[in-house]
Amino acid sequence: MLLTLLAGACATLPSGIERPVSRAYPDTDDTVLGRAVAGPTLEHPGQSGFRLLGDGLNAFVARAVLAQLAERSIDAQYYLLHDDMTGILFVDQLLQAADRGVRVRLLVDDMDLGGRDRGAVALDAHPHIEVRLFNPFSRKRGRGIQLLTRFGDVTRRMHNKSFTVDNRVSILGGRNIGDEYFDAHPQLRFADLDVTVIGPLVQDVSSSFDRYWNSELAYPASALSDHAPNDEALSALRRALRERSDAFQRSPYRQGLSESSLASQLRRGEVDFRWGSGTVLADDPEKILADRDSTEYHMAPTLAPYFTGVSRELIIFSPYFVPGDEGTSLLTDLSERGVRVRVLTNSLASTDVAVVHAGYAKYRKALLRAGVELYEVDKQLSGTERKHKRGPHGSSKASLHAKSFVFDRRQVFIGSLNLDPRSLYENTEIGVVLDLAEVAGEMGRYFDDGIDRVAFRLALEETPAGGERIVWLKTIGPGEQRVYTREPHTSIWRRLWVALIGLLPVESQL
Repeated sequence: MLLTLLAGACATLPSGIERPVSRAYPDTDDTVLGRAVAGPTLEHPGQSGFRLLGDGLNAFVARAVLAQLAERSIDAQYYLLHDDMTGILFVDQLLQAADRGVRVRLLVDDMDLGGRDRGAVALDAHPHIEVRLFNPFSRKRGRGIQLLTRFGDVTRRMHNKSFTVDNRVSILGGRNIGDEYFDAHPQLRFADLDVTVIGPLVQDVSSSFDRYWNSELAYPASALSDHAPNDEALSALRRALRERSDAFQRSPYRQGLSESSLASQLRRGEVDFRWGSGTVLADDPEKILADRDSTEYHMAPTLAPYFTGVSRELIIFSPYFVPGDEGTSLLTDLSERGVRVRVLTNSLASTDVAVVHAGYAKYRKALLRAGVELYEVDKQLSGTERKHKRGPHGSSKASLHAKSFVFDRRQVFIGSLNLDPRSLYENTEIGVVLDLAEVAGEMGRYFDDGIDRVAFRLALEETPAGGERIVWLKTIGPGEQRVYTREPHTSIWRRLWVALIGLLPVESQL
């Protein structure tokens, strides 16, 4: 075992590779999208336009339609790119754009790409496509070994999610590319949120992408693999994509693309955008290489004043919520000075990462004592939600994946950032703050009107022995509540496992 670990520690990455520097095209005013956004942008000088994408199908269609309208460039940056239906359709759209002469730069974190080098290299063989993998694992040793021997190195990941077309339209938010993020998974439905952006802020998104693309941590796919990029490999990839894509011909996603009015609306500049100012916030890729205390590379210090500056209300949507002592203190201080603090996160039953729940659970009582309102998503879908499920068999589990913060119903952050140590100190993230009371107010009203339907409200209750315990309250009808005295819809074994994980010193990695 010792020899194996030592061998893993010696895993190396290729050196002296060619990594051509490239940047976003600045001169795209004459493209379809450039002309489409020109008029609305002139009517709102200095402002950017925003359109929320809450529905999974619409979020996928928006990306696909933009790829179809692309004339000069597509820049796609994602943490995960799954080999499933929406992943195949997404890559197929990129390939079709490249065939028209569009420059495609695809930057994907290497965390989820084990065993998929052949496809990445084949795609990289296209003359108009470049594929780079961020912070890659060595191909000379197993990934499991490297997670141990390179702990603190390969455990830090690029969690960013952005999609920019012709440097004129960007999509930011919480979604990776995969069925569960676009409401296409038969067993899992992620409640997620993206925002489409036009106007000056798109250049800020492109600048962030360029920093990651040209980073020393971004490796060309062909430089990592023993597979050679050639026409034969690309042809084989085309055939495989076409066969698999044709198999999805009757899916709602194919139909959504063919029936979508978004394409014609974009061409005519008729998409309904909300206009206002905003700020793109992004970690620098150097964050991955620097010491965790080197906050000059972190977006968190820029975001912090939005939290400390609230005077009336703070609403937090965070699927992975581990506030730690510092965050607990901040939220407690806000509550004590009269700010209403409300948090929606996953329950133990709805979360897809139970180990994170172990880190969160230890702070619940302190937050509740301070008056912070905690809500946890009920994994069970209602009948109406099941009816609208896009998958072929309905969904058996709902889970929160949106990452958003609403400040005094005047400003709202939408992005990839969770409120946990991993997002704040380990991984890199991106998001945008919308200085738009109309959108922030709508999200606040969504919380007001819908939270009892989709989530449990947590409360503290005195026990017969004089102690206190957490109870979960769920509204099941007008004036009627069901009370749970333990984590709802979970087994004793799952609760025991999470309790044991909570005893381990792993919070910094959650």
